Amino acid sequence: MKIKEIISVLEEMAPLAYAEDFDNVGLLVGNQNWEATGALVCHDALESVIEEAIAKNCNLVVCFHPILFSGLKKITGKNYVERSIIKAIKNDIAIYAVHTALDNHQEGVNKIFCDALGLTNTKILIPKSNFIRKLVTYTIPENAEKLRNALFDAGAGNIGNYENCSFNSKGIGTYMGNEHSNPEIGERFEFVENEEIKIEVTFEKHLENKILKALFKNHVYEEVAYEIYDLQNKNQNLGLGMIGELAVPMEEKSFLHFVKDKMQADGIRHSSFLGKSIKKVAVLGGSGSFAIKNAIQAGADAFLTADLKYHQFYEAENQLILADIGHFESERYTKNYIVDFLRKKILNFAIVLSEENTNPVKYL
Repeated sequence: MKIKEIISVLEEMAPLAYAEDFDNVGLLVGNQNWEATGALVCHDALESVIEEAIAKNCNLVVCFHPILFSGLKKITGKNYVERSIIKAIKNDIAIYAVHTALDNHQEGVNKIFCDALGLTNTKILIPKSNFIRKLVTYTIPENAEKLRNALFDAGAGNIGNYENCSFNSKGIGTYMGNEHSNPEIGERFEFVENEEIKIEVTFEKHLENKILKALFKNHVYEEVAYEIYDLQNKNQNLGLGMIGELAVPMEEKSFLHFVKDKMQADGIRHSSFLGKSIKKVAVLGGSGSFAIKNAIQAGADAFLTADLKYHQFYEAENQLILADIGHFESERYTKNYIVDFLRKKILNFAIVLSEENTNPVKYL
């Protein structure tokens, strides 16, 4: 098995197009055409993890956080990033990162967080914007069903919990071909009026090339008329953070003890208690201070995240409990999820869960 075959499964789990623009995801080190000996899944691809991969005969390290986040002008081994990269390159080990590609997935980091707490009725906290496009095209009635189904098969027409969504309307199309034309209906220089079906479907923007390929392959016209629009609609099944509900409301202090136990946190920093029960809980794995207002607007009783600064605790505004449970802790079960996903998709191949604890934060 080549590394690119494992990458294909990883991109099925967390499409790179789902990642935030600032992020650095995908294959960071190595060659996708290398034969894979094994995959080690970790949280952070530190030097100790690369050493673990060497010891366990894994030449692919799948990490959550990208060890390479911004550009390097020199690689001299002067810091932990450069030392990891040097050791990986020296030992022909590839590194692949998923990060916000999995953060934004509806079954990803924040769903894993919610599941660990037993939250139900979950939905995305901050749906992704500028990600949906619409294709409009025109064809003869005899071609409409075949063309529509081809577009669906390519990934168009998915809206929330519904598939194969489209809008179809009848009209009259006109055209006249020149001397270079070869019209499907009519002759050159003939003005043609013909019944047509207008087909409209939405799609996620990273599927555009696939959608257009299906359009051109299955359309009967020599020249395909089509339009593509960017939509302002937000993708309700894609985005950062998640909000859900506890099966049974809990008193504030008991709730935080519950969270501490479930997420194996050594300590939780939190805003003032408000004297009300906790039922609706918002979560955002990793650094989530930017989503405090979103959690309040969504009616959350508590917002669990990490890396909150002193003044950001004031932003609770006595409307909810803000709790910083730790960056690593909030993403704790992500590598387990990746391992389980790969093992279900790739049989008879070494998918190894890293034993290294890469959490840099320690507590007394």
